Amino acid sequence: MFSTGQLIFAVLFFIAFVSVIIFTYRKDAKLHRKYYKGSFFVLLAFLFFIALLVVIKMELY
Repeated sequence: MFSTGQLIFAVLFFIAFVSVIIFTYRKDAKLHRKYYKGSFFVLLAFLFFIALLVVIKMELY
């Protein structure tokens, strides 16, 4: 389906992309703790809401 060159490119691109994301996150981690306090609770509320929608949908069918 993919040529060898395409697979090598995809693997190298993935490694480079993840490396840049990790480097950037570590660089900004202190700012994230300062400016985004409480965002974890927003994430939990969002996940709870999605789970609730799934449960309601499963109950109806």
